Amino acid sequence: MKRNIFIITILLALLSVSCEDYLDVNTDPNNPEAVTPDLVLPVGLWYTADYIQQDRGLNHLGNMMMFSWGESQGYSWYDEEFKYLVTTTFYDQMFDDAYTRGLKQYQVLAELEEEEYGYYRAMGEIMKAYHFQILVDLYGDIPYSEALLRGGNAQPAYDGAQAVYADLLVKLTAAIDMIKAADEYAGSVLPEEDDFIFGGEMTDWIKFANTIKVRILARLSDVDAATVTSEMAAITAEGSGFITNDVIIQPGYLVEENKQNPFWNELGTDVGGTQTLSYKATCATQFILDYLADINDPRISLLFEEPATGHLGVDQGADNNDPALAPDYVSNIGPGILKSATMGSIIFSLAESNFNQAELAQKGFGGDPESLFNAGIIASCNYLGVDAAETEAYLAQSTQNVNFANSANPLEAIMTQKWLAGIGITAEQAWFDYVRTGYPVGLPVSTQASTSDRPVRLFYPASEITTNGNNVPAQPNAFTSKIFWAN
Repeated sequence: MKRNIFIITILLALLSVSCEDYLDVNTDPNNPEAVTPDLVLPVGLWYTADYIQQDRGLNHLGNMMMFSWGESQGYSWYDEEFKYLVTTTFYDQMFDDAYTRGLKQYQVLAELEEEEYGYYRAMGEIMKAYHFQILVDLYGDIPYSEALLRGGNAQPAYDGAQAVYADLLVKLTAAIDMIKAADEYAGSVLPEEDDFIFGGEMTDWIKFANTIKVRILARLSDVDAATVTSEMAAITAEGSGFITNDVIIQPGYLVEENKQNPFWNELGTDVGGTQTLSYKATCATQFILDYLADINDPRISLLFEEPATGHLGVDQGADNNDPALAPDYVSNIGPGILKSATMGSIIFSLAESNFNQAELAQKGFGGDPESLFNAGIIASCNYLGVDAAETEAYLAQSTQNVNFANSANPLEAIMTQKWLAGIGITAEQAWFDYVRTGYPVGLPVSTQASTSDRPVRLFYPASEITTNGNNVPAQPNAFTSKIFWAN
């Protein structure tokens, strides 16, 4: 693993240097001739891990939008989030970093022409689909068919969000076919250590592609039932199934400067073991602690640490000037999430995969919703480190939205548990689901908000307006203009 992170450090340094040589017309800095696919893939995966788990990354945004994280005494860390100040610079890295970092690397893989690189082409397409779906869920219409052409088109047109979704399903099917074709070609180069997710197990990549499809289909389930029906039948016919473990990127993080897990680096400790300011500033909301306590949820002290004085939170935007709300007395991010500086970066949880399938099963698209619902809770508890007996006791309760059979609204139960499973891990998915379904019910808004509910999307960033202004759609209302799958 140390070799892997050393390679990434060197490659990132080379990419940085290449940017300084942009005036050299004889060199394309985006396509250095010496870089082979086994060096491009690790950089792309490194960028994806950062995109989800870095400071003010996608997971961070989701925890803010879903009222899971508050702010301890002595800090004014999250003013923009608590006031819902969605502007052209609010979390603008979600747009910029997707295109300039991860997607750029995966496009290099997708464009490989040599027959021996079929596996790499497929992985490039799968990871592009992963990122493009997130972009649609954040922004709606996006640059897609004309994007990633580098100098070929610096001002790409925007594609309709629903059209992008449809094409992602096509691309994922094609990627699965590429993998199967590469299996038949004796000269295929098989990824190994450079594949920081599955270690070159290509059947697992097929399962991941199917799992991304189901995330897409869950979003489509109320607007395009015909596509969901046909695609679910195709997935069943293909036969590989879905992921059986959390999808985690592990490049070999180290307790060294700029080499720690990005989530830990923000919300854990520095390389010397000192708690970061973000760790001290960030705590549970009292709302989420009360919610978890009310349903006897065994995950509470793994999602949020329990101080000696007991669990205590601060709701978003509330007055936090009381010294009793200092970092030592509130419930900061918990040990089930902050495992270590060298933990892998989760980008798709097994829990979410099961809940997505449960939703589709509940809506009549195949499968047993109750067993999939229970599997989602079990996967969440397993990831956090809940004792098996505690998990079993939790499921045995008759509580609404915990016990599936006793829940008056099965879809609400699925969405509620999916929300809880994503706290601190991939919380953005719960935000998208809330916009789409309205669950979980009773979710508060920040006391500093000037609106009755949280934003439903992000603004197109200032950088895009400056460089591609002729193509950027009119800026939608961030509080009322929902993505197509919610209309």
